[in-house]
Amino acid sequence: MAKRAVKKVDPEILIFDVDGVLIDVKETFWRSALETVEKLTGKEATWAELHKWKRQPGNNDDWMMVSQWATARGVPTTYKEAREAFQPFYWGRNGKPGNVEREKWLVTPKLVEKWARRRELNLFTGRTRAEFDYSFRRWPAAKHFRKVVTMDDARKKPYPDGLLAILRERDPSVALYLGDNVDDALSAQAAGVPFMAIVPRNAYDYRERARKFRELGALTLLERVRDLDRWLV
Repeated sequence: MAKRAVKKVDPEILIFDVDGVLIDVKETFWRSALETVEKLTGKEATWAELHKWKRQPGNNDDWMMVSQWATARGVPTTYKEAREAFQPFYWGRNGKPGNVEREKWLVTPKLVEKWARRRELNLFTGRTRAEFDYSFRRWPAAKHFRKVVTMDDARKKPYPDGLLAILRERDPSVALYLGDNVDDALSAQAAGVPFMAIVPRNAYDYRERARKFRELGALTLLERVRDLDRWLV
């Protein structure tokens, strides 16, 4: 956790991003992005490159990131082409399971239930509705989230539309958004919602991400989402 100390917070509304916050996506979305770029360009794609692209605003959307990454490598790739090339790696093909089967949850249903006893819980995710439903329909804690905004429901981050839809004209200061991407922080900033960043200490680009989140006004940096419990009144 970051050394900079902040007082405990008591938000009425908790809003969570999904990927990298509630679910580990290194071997799902990120692995699929690597494999897609390699297929499109015929050259090996490294984790260092992926993190460099992920740090750039607008690349919370993996299809957008793949499009820009492949194009920068000299293979002009549209958003649609990136999406179509990505899907078989993520969902699977010809009866072979895709990377989606490697999903790992980062928080327990018991802890989510504890938070839900005192606060309203919501989700604002960069996933499509289909991607969201696939994972959450099987998760016992899904019932505790009042509103879910996916990329099919509002303009993508860093636009604040999803947060504003959840707030429904309520005071942004009574909410707290938790995310792991620069687009999450920018969305929170635009909506006036306090933000905490999830940045594991062992992350490849920890220092760069931590610096950027602090610049964007993150209240604090959390090693993992369950650490939130220490900061709640």
